[in-house]
Amino acid sequence: MAQPSETYDSYDGVNSNREDLTDVIYNISPTDTPFMSSIGRVKVSATTHEWQTDSLASFTANNKVIDGDEATNDAITATTRVTNLTQISDKVIVVSGTQEVVNKAGKKSEVAYQVAKAGKELKRDMECRLTSPQIAEAGSSSGARECSGAEAVIKTNTSHGVSGSTNGTADVVDGTPRALTEVLLKPQIKNCYTQGGSPGMIMVGPHNKTVISGFDGIATLYRDQKNVGQGVIIGAADVYVSDFGTFKVIPNRVQRDRTALILDTDYWAVGYLRPFQVKPLARTGDSEKRQMLCEYTLEYRNEASSAKVAELTVAL
Repeated sequence: MAQPSETYDSYDGVNSNREDLTDVIYNISPTDTPFMSSIGRVKVSATTHEWQTDSLASFTANNKVIDGDEATNDAITATTRVTNLTQISDKVIVVSGTQEVVNKAGKKSEVAYQVAKAGKELKRDMECRLTSPQIAEAGSSSGARECSGAEAVIKTNTSHGVSGSTNGTADVVDGTPRALTEVLLKPQIKNCYTQGGSPGMIMVGPHNKTVISGFDGIATLYRDQKNVGQGVIIGAADVYVSDFGTFKVIPNRVQRDRTALILDTDYWAVGYLRPFQVKPLARTGDSEKRQMLCEYTLEYRNEASSAKVAELTVAL
């Protein structure tokens, strides 16, 4: 079959035919922040945030006194003051006056859309810093202040590869990668228990989440199906049962995949000096400017409650 001569078809009308543009904007970029969402939230009142830690004296089976004996004073140890600094993170958007008023697909206000998008980006940046291996920096009039991240401050219960180390006063030194195994994970869980912690979460990157799902051991490989219909195929481990407790295994797209964090979330919190806020910036022309800003820090109430296994192999 051939098209009749002089037929005016859709190719000829390309300049006058309206576009078929869906009034929705699709964005699959991840926005979840599992570390921030799992820990506490506190208010701070200075750029240097401090708190105290303490510990009990070692237990003994020889705590015994003579009947009627004079009381003997026990040694009293001072508390330890721990410090972290606040960090300012921001996102600035600039939208021209024309772009704000023209008819747009998928959004009514360009400013509102860009502010909402910036908020999601800012939270991811904070998640990245709060789990990072970087230590606090005081900053100056020419350099930004920085807060310590979780990887940098977990120093008591750690497993490092060759040449890797954490001392709690400097950035983490990365060593030689090795595969994540139960042989690496279980001793650090035990260390947390020995120190007095009760961690309940193992937070890992995407690759090592799949590694934990492949651990050997006893597991229930079925799920009760109450309704008749399609069954559920179990191909992952979301719970890890150890000798010292049951752990949720949480994947985190933002943290470094090369480190597994074993967390007692009761001993972690985000401290906010200035919570999320949006401020209009002064006009310098035909545009709208907005700054989204947050000033925050990480409160690691007692890092010995948690642990980490570092220098883990990641997907090629």
